[in-house]
Amino acid sequence: MTMMTQPPLDQEDEEMLVPHSDVVVEGPQPMEAVTKAEANNAADNQAADEPQSSKFTWTIENFSRLNVKKHYSDIFVVGGYKWRILIFPKGNNVDYLSMYLDVADSATLPYGWSRYAAFSLSVVNQVHHKYSIRKETQHQFNARESDWGFTSFMPLGDLYDPSRGYLVNDTVVVEAEVAVRRVMDYWSYDSKKETGYVGLKNQGATCYMNSLLQTLYHIPYFRKAVYHMPTTENDNPSNSIPLALQSLFYKLQYNDTSVSTKELTKSFGWDTYDSFMQHDVQELNRVLSEKLEDKMKGTVVEGTIQQLFEGHHMNYIECVNVDYKSTRKESFYDLQLDVKGCQDVYASFDKYVEVERLEGDNKYHADEHGLQDAKKGVLFLDFPPVLQLQLKRFEYDFMRDTMVKINDRYEFPLQLDLDRENGKYLAPEADRSVRNLYTLHSVLVHSGGVHGGHYYAFIRPTLSDQWFKFDDERVTKEDMKRALEEQYGGEEELPQTNPGFNNTPFKFTKYSNAYMLVYIRESDKDKIICNVDEKDIAEHLRTRLKKEQEEKEDKRRYKAQAHLYTIIKIARDDDLAEQIGRDIYFDLVDHDKVRSFRIQKQMPFNVFKEEVAKEFGIPVQFQRYWIWAKRQNHTYRPNRPLTALEEAQPVGQLREASNKMHNAELKLFLEVEIGLDLRPIAPPAKTKEDILLFFKLYDPEKEELRYVGRLFVKSSSKPLEILSKLNEMAGFAPDEEIELFEEIKFEPCVMCEHLDKRTSFRLSQIEDGDIICYQKAPPIDGEEQYRYPDIPSFLEYVHNRQVLLGAQHGGDFGNPYAMEWLVVHFRSLEKPKEDDFSLELSKINTYDEVVERVAQRLGLDDPSKIRLTSHNCYSQQPKPQPIKYRGVDHLSDMLIHYNQTSDILYYEVLDIPLPELQGLKNLKVAFHHATKDEVVIHNIRLPKQSTVGDVINELKTKVELSRPDVELRLLEVFYHKIYKIFPPNEKIENINDQYWTLRAEEASSSVLFPTVCLFPLTLLQLSVIFLSQIPEEEKHLGPQDRLIHVYHFTKDTNQNQQVQNFGEPFFLVIHEGETLAEIKVRIQTKLRVPDEDFSKWKFAFLSLGRPEYLQDSDIVSSRFQRRDVYGAWEQYLGLEHTDTTPKRAYTANQNRHTFEKPVKIYN
Repeated sequence: MTMMTQPPLDQEDEEMLVPHSDVVVEGPQPMEAVTKAEANNAADNQAADEPQSSKFTWTIENFSRLNVKKHYSDIFVVGGYKWRILIFPKGNNVDYLSMYLDVADSATLPYGWSRYAAFSLSVVNQVHHKYSIRKETQHQFNARESDWGFTSFMPLGDLYDPSRGYLVNDTVVVEAEVAVRRVMDYWSYDSKKETGYVGLKNQGATCYMNSLLQTLYHIPYFRKAVYHMPTTENDNPSNSIPLALQSLFYKLQYNDTSVSTKELTKSFGWDTYDSFMQHDVQELNRVLSEKLEDKMKGTVVEGTIQQLFEGHHMNYIECVNVDYKSTRKESFYDLQLDVKGCQDVYASFDKYVEVERLEGDNKYHADEHGLQDAKKGVLFLDFPPVLQLQLKRFEYDFMRDTMVKINDRYEFPLQLDLDRENGKYLAPEADRSVRNLYTLHSVLVHSGGVHGGHYYAFIRPTLSDQWFKFDDERVTKEDMKRALEEQYGGEEELPQTNPGFNNTPFKFTKYSNAYMLVYIRESDKDKIICNVDEKDIAEHLRTRLKKEQEEKEDKRRYKAQAHLYTIIKIARDDDLAEQIGRDIYFDLVDHDKVRSFRIQKQMPFNVFKEEVAKEFGIPVQFQRYWIWAKRQNHTYRPNRPLTALEEAQPVGQLREASNKMHNAELKLFLEVEIGLDLRPIAPPAKTKEDILLFFKLYDPEKEELRYVGRLFVKSSSKPLEILSKLNEMAGFAPDEEIELFEEIKFEPCVMCEHLDKRTSFRLSQIEDGDIICYQKAPPIDGEEQYRYPDIPSFLEYVHNRQVLLGAQHGGDFGNPYAMEWLVVHFRSLEKPKEDDFSLELSKINTYDEVVERVAQRLGLDDPSKIRLTSHNCYSQQPKPQPIKYRGVDHLSDMLIHYNQTSDILYYEVLDIPLPELQGLKNLKVAFHHATKDEVVIHNIRLPKQSTVGDVINELKTKVELSRPDVELRLLEVFYHKIYKIFPPNEKIENINDQYWTLRAEEASSSVLFPTVCLFPLTLLQLSVIFLSQIPEEEKHLGPQDRLIHVYHFTKDTNQNQQVQNFGEPFFLVIHEGETLAEIKVRIQTKLRVPDEDFSKWKFAFLSLGRPEYLQDSDIVSSRFQRRDVYGAWEQYLGLEHTDTTPKRAYTANQNRHTFEKPVKIYN
């Protein structure tokens, strides 16, 4: 179904990348294939024609039974283009639903096609529509990026949980709103050529950092100070923040193309996960400034951060009636200015220095003067040369219990005069000889909403009239209107799409607006906007970076000429002998470690043989080459020798003819025969009867496998005929009894079978390139006991060990066993970023063996007190659920995450054995006291078979009760409504405490435990369940009395006056014939609300979310139906008023998002 609408062109843009392949390279989303610059600049330079919009609804039935990795919707048309929605029902290599907008006919579109669309994707909550999940973005689609969207749209756990409301009757409803504009092609845009500046590459979600770095770079005094920070040629940029920043600034100054920030983030100590974690610009600015300030101490540039950015203000409290004043001087590097309720920057400064009156109940205690009326405020002592203003675009909304973005219109001037109105912002002791007149240097913009978005910056580097937009990789020239007026925020009206009709103009909120402003003081601008050239850059830095640039240019040329060359890799017996048993065990050679030649494709192969002769000292006539072939069982073996005709061909033609995989490399085995005088001789003639075999020897005592050589055998002959030769190759006695095995394959499992010595090679299906492994036959008496007595058991053992690069863990390449063990890094669950210790383990170690080794390492006597948690390879965090006691068989099961294998495990040391703990249930219970305005959280641990009654009995031993004989009850609260009173016989194992705590309250027997759930149970997951005491009036219900729900609510002005509940819900007894006026008296007494505030409250009867306002004379009980009538559970008495109370300590915001994680620089 397609429904045409005109949605707002929201420009919220989360930083994600579409699935060009199904494999995510560096984390939950691809990293640097393309940046957001293309998308956003496409929007900036779009054609004048108006957007064409539509809304498409996709109903997906039997959703949980979808057994495909990708699933496409029907095609729908917007703007004359064909579109469809692409989803990954089980996630695109992440634990999230992945969803994208796809150009349906991209494969058939003409070369160079491009189109721009602003769109939103939604998963509809079919129970409560307001909880639907909607994400917006914009993109320029083209052949390279034909789909775009959100790899981590929503957690799979939320989607597949029927009680959340997204999956109802096994049906999911998805909506797409698409607005299309035709665009110009910007693929060939050259920032350096067009503007003289270059951009910064986006690592995944680092646009916030890029905008800040460009701003700092374009403060020349700051850049010069960074260049003068002492570094040496021996420093590593990945470990040195000063050197990494110097390198970055140098490249921004002298490169012709965009610059990567990977070295800098590595110097911060960040990993891939941090690069995909969006943070706050202001937080990064402060952390980076503090870090640089610390790094500059003791150097020639010490104090630069303070000189540029530090200002001071004075907090004061001054008594009105007595001579007493308290002051405190504080420094600042930036100022946070209110946006909400302020028209412009001056209004924010007015609010900043606004005087607060301390009087009445809020009097100030002035030491010996006691409580006094006083004035409290802030005035500035001095402003810095570079003034950084952080605009408070994000605020916490107490009514909605979530963070919201303030998109209100907020103006800022090109010139800012902070001496206005006779220095109203300055303290009396401020130095007024300094003229605080500032000019605007930078405007940092956030485009999007609270759940994510995109950052870019408008900067005028020389303070001229020319502005530039720095948007990740792309830099464009912009006019003053674009940099200032269009970043004020507020609303914008779209032109009418059908001027001939009387349609209402459509207004939409501008989600792109200024978030940070940088001003430079006029009197200091000549010093700050100074000249920075090569003489400011250390010689070793210039040399290092010029060398890097030359190497980069060489690589570019190499790549440009790659089509003229081919790579030939030559493996010899020496390579096999060196690698087998040391670097590899299966097959014959690692081709990446053999000698390679870069040869022009037109060179005849016979000429190439002369190059080999020079390299290896083997005359051309003694060389014979074999082509490697990949077999169906995924092994890679020499297949046949080159023919004379093939050797006469050019190498490029030979590669193409021999390489079905179209690989750019030609892999060959060089067969060289050595005579008795140890000199090369001509290779023997080979007939169809001759077979080339390779031999490996195994020593069970040393657990050593090595290559001993190769032989030609007749296919009709038998292994018996070559036993003496094999003994000679091994150094055994001629009559030594040996066992032979054929190495057949090693993936996905090892196949190494005994070879019958009396059966011909032909009947055993032995062919060219096969591998025969052999060993001494085990003694008959069997006295010698070896761990791996034969070749198959040894190869199975090796296969179950993960080979790690010895150098990575300090291994010794000279030791053949240095690279064989799986090194597992263990981290404390309390410190998930830091390795605690490492253990060498085998992938086939059992659960018990692993926890026993961990317990030994920690000095713990009881291994059952160890609890392990697996690692999420995509989020680089512990998985939400720990590993159950003996819940997996082997170490390999603990380390696997989808199609990736980790080498990290997290551990906890428990106070009781894990099997015992798994038989218990942990519950968090919030106790509400009947007379005290406090909430106390209690952790209850009981056997899973326990009941709610057992929880209550346990709580009675922990809480303070109003009377010893009082009864308690437990309630569940969902979004400030009471949904359930738990009966005492309910099993606690049915309570999902991962998502809520419990609320308990004192209760009378008549209302203690209703037999039915008060509200539908499909909404429990977001609930809060409490314990608290109940007012005395509920203990004596008469036959005509009713116990009703009372909830606080307000109306959301941003959502069509929709009712929003907040605060603590409660029960109230109402009597037959009781008026609202009488009930209001009891409610005011219960809630202890002052008369002045209570007079502003409105009272309404609400049914199914619709308020019906009541008068004081209304009989309230007549409004409420009997409890057994359908729909009664949504009836309540509503108290409409403003929510001014702060949230309680236990109501932690559950809607945290990735960008809220604190910024840390570790080095």
